[in-house]
Amino acid sequence: MTHFQLCALLMGLAVSGMLRVGGIKIYTSHEVEAVNGTDVRLKCTFHSSSDIKPPTVSVSWNFRPLGPGREESVFYYHDKPYPPIEGRFRKRVVWAGDILGGDASIMLREVKFIFNGTYTCQVKNPPDVHGSAGEVRLRVVATASYYEIAIIAGAIGGAIVLMLLILGIILWVRSCRRRRMERAAERLERGPKPPPVKKERKDPTLCHPAEALHLYVKEEEIEIDSSDGVISEPSTKDPSSSEEEDDSSDDDDGGDDDD
Repeated sequence: MTHFQLCALLMGLAVSGMLRVGGIKIYTSHEVEAVNGTDVRLKCTFHSSSDIKPPTVSVSWNFRPLGPGREESVFYYHDKPYPPIEGRFRKRVVWAGDILGGDASIMLREVKFIFNGTYTCQVKNPPDVHGSAGEVRLRVVATASYYEIAIIAGAIGGAIVLMLLILGIILWVRSCRRRRMERAAERLERGPKPPPVKKERKDPTLCHPAEALHLYVKEEEIEIDSSDGVISEPSTKDPSSSEEEDDSSDDDDGGDDDD
């Protein structure tokens, strides 16, 4: 057989669907632990090489018990969910997936010890119908394990710390706001601030008042002659001297008369 004939044969098989050219990939959580009487989610996601068309996608969940027993159907989905109508999973399984999001998970309600076993998840998206099924081993226990208790306690403690932190921030913001309001009220009570006093600049050419030389000017009388409006010099003669002169002149006159 020539190389050309071999390529033609392979292409023909691929077109006819006889050759597996791709496979759908399924991812599960492998192992899950749940407390008796609680709900548990069995996670199953898938990735297909073909475009996802919800009306053509089918999901099958099956169960194999730990002990002896036959495999039984748990859940089926094809365009809509088909929960079981009989068996141990009747009214205990609900759809929790999203086909367009590549999610084919289911939820088990109020699990019992008889739910211990292996759950298989298989998804088909024509023409991508090949691929191995994913498996999830469920272990139902009476109480939560120490690891789960530690996780729950850590989650609760983290939530409490976060709440306390948020509460502290809220109280701090309120305290700051109250202080601002108190300061504003004090400012209103005090009234507006007086304008700042401007400091006068000292002229370096001026001296201190204590160092200043006080000059006194003697006030002099100024006589004004009303006849010509000329200011005449004030008389410097003593009034007493003028009177003496008048007396002497009188005496002289008297003497002459006697003669």
